[in-house]
Amino acid sequence: MDIKRRTFIGAACAGITASQVKGHTNSTFAFKYMLASSMYGKIDVLECIRQVRKIGATAIDLWPPSHGDQRLQIDRIGHRAFLNALEDNQVKFELSTRYDLGPQRLRDEIEVVRSLGGSLIVCGSKKANDTPLKAQVREFLASLKDTAQLAKRAGVRICIENHSASLINSPASLRYFAELNTEPALGIALAPYHLPQNETLIAELIETLGNNLALFYAWEHGLGCHKAMPAPLEHMQMPGQGTLDFAPIVSALAKIKYTGYTEIFMHPTPRGIPIMETADLVSEEINRSRAYLTRCIARSNA
Repeated sequence: MDIKRRTFIGAACAGITASQVKGHTNSTFAFKYMLASSMYGKIDVLECIRQVRKIGATAIDLWPPSHGDQRLQIDRIGHRAFLNALEDNQVKFELSTRYDLGPQRLRDEIEVVRSLGGSLIVCGSKKANDTPLKAQVREFLASLKDTAQLAKRAGVRICIENHSASLINSPASLRYFAELNTEPALGIALAPYHLPQNETLIAELIETLGNNLALFYAWEHGLGCHKAMPAPLEHMQMPGQGTLDFAPIVSALAKIKYTGYTEIFMHPTPRGIPIMETADLVSEEINRSRAYLTRCIARSNA
């Protein structure tokens, strides 16, 4: 398969028009969906690829253990076999999720993502300390300068998730990131799950982030993800199945003209299992939330 090297600007900023999205309800905004392989547990990566189009997505995000293992699977089956499967199913590889590596050990992964035609890597930040928050964010960004330059040359963007027990976590830390970040190859993977469950606040943070928003997880807190519970309760993390109103959030995404990828997301307990019994059932559950988000677009226009 012929892989065209995308420039960084293309990777960070290029989108698709609403007219290209089947079933869109808004002439100016539509979600561009990506499949997170961890939603399917440790199922065969080739089956994950076959599910991408079933959820209205065009691209795949590969996860490592403990949440999934598809990133390791492609090393075992060979990258050529992986690329052939992508081509056969008209799917793109875009994202490698590497919390296991962290932001300081991404040199090799940047090259892997580039070689596979991808454009994004997600990782966490670092632990916070007792010094002033703004100074910590400034120091963290400075520590990533060399990595950001390497990623930029490769056409890859490093996405830092706002994650609990991390420096980049609170609303204030996200605001400081937006204020201080000068590297276009660095951005935020925004996870509403880890924020106060206030749609007005989340919408405001999206507007503050603007072009710093590199990936959006359609994911709410619900009843959490750290103890086993019946599936309907666990799935309250997913849009339309919990209590968070995503319409103001969708309006904010439209306002900043967000053209990046969105993943409909949750974590099961224990990690590494699919959220439903079969791959097709996982996709059906994702599509329930996708239908809700489509209604949110219509509501945001009302």
